Amino acid sequence: MYVADSRASTPASAEGAARPVPAGRRLTAVAPTVLALGTVSLVTDVSSEMVTAVLPLYLVTGLGLSPLGFGLLDGVYNGFSALVRLAGGHLADRGGGRHKWVAGAGYALSALCKPLLLVAHTLTPIGLILAADRTGKGLRTAPRDALISLSATPQTRGRAFGVHRAMDTAGALLGPLAAFLILRATVDGYDAVFTVSFCVAVLGVLVLVLFVPGSSSAPAIEAAVRPTLRAALGLLRHRDVRRITVCALLLGLATVSDSFVYLLLQHRLGVPDRWFALLPLGTAAAFLLLAVPLGRLADRVGRWRIFLAGHGALLLAYALLLTSARGTYLPYAVLALHGAFYAATDGVLMAAASDSVPEALRSSGLAVVQTGQALARFACSLGFGAAWSLWGDRTALLASTVALGLCAAVSWFFLRPAAREAAT
Repeated sequence: MYVADSRASTPASAEGAARPVPAGRRLTAVAPTVLALGTVSLVTDVSSEMVTAVLPLYLVTGLGLSPLGFGLLDGVYNGFSALVRLAGGHLADRGGGRHKWVAGAGYALSALCKPLLLVAHTLTPIGLILAADRTGKGLRTAPRDALISLSATPQTRGRAFGVHRAMDTAGALLGPLAAFLILRATVDGYDAVFTVSFCVAVLGVLVLVLFVPGSSSAPAIEAAVRPTLRAALGLLRHRDVRRITVCALLLGLATVSDSFVYLLLQHRLGVPDRWFALLPLGTAAAFLLLAVPLGRLADRVGRWRIFLAGHGALLLAYALLLTSARGTYLPYAVLALHGAFYAATDGVLMAAASDSVPEALRSSGLAVVQTGQALARFACSLGFGAAWSLWGDRTALLASTVALGLCAAVSWFFLRPAAREAAT
């Protein structure tokens, strides 16, 4: 297995521009660890996106939740993991070889939550189950991303994260399609979706245990600092990490969750309930096609440029939803822009953060950035759901669009020094 030793090369700048590779240094396109983790994410995303694709309709139409109630649950689903990401990152960093096993515990916990949805039919138990599921996601995300960054050179991290996110998104593409076919083929469609989702999630855990290298394959790390939570939070004193975290938090405050985007499309176009589960396919298809090219482009022209351009694509998607147009092009354009946003931001943000975080604190440092972003998106889900309930979906989206524009402008101001430093 090829594992990059980033100590052998000059650290990349915060902007993430590629540096010359020393003569004789051999770079593989993608490390085996990245491919193995990509396979785990692909299988797991088939499972999780089967649930995610039907959950908005199940809660709002099937159980009759209000937009505010759904916003609360959606905030829990997307933001609760923030409370445990730092703990997951800390556990993975201690001992230097626990990344795989902490991530595995997170995958297993999420898998166990799937069958519990079969017996939950009210707000409180569903909220608790979703919180447990997101706890699993919080445990696994930072250790998984740390393994990816440690398995790639600084010059190819954008590509490595792009390949992983592309494989992950292949699962996101197959999950809604599987949910759609199950709903059409069975009488108790939702129960069948939750059952199949559990079986697929177990398969993902088995792939992780059997094929992802453990501590024996992890790079040797000579820790300059002891991996503690205080040391991880202390990274915020460093200018580059602080820039990354503040910008991720600001932009997360104005990023409407996927579920609300799909509900807005359904309301605008009158999409029948039976077709609702297919809407995430558009986002996933664009993400899958663009993740690797945009990751490679970020390695070449600078990660922050691509990151901010992705939020520009999201602004265009919101603007299209605010127009009065109802042509057949609208859902395709919105979902394509939505997928481009994720392709330009998800893995690119982690690649940029990896450049500024030392190896000994890699998992904890990435968790700091992810925690700020997740908490911000949690707040956005609550705020958007409340605004929809009080003033309607159009006013809520207009407020989010204005907020995203302002946050993008502030982030550009923060990141200009990083761009100038990379250029010099």
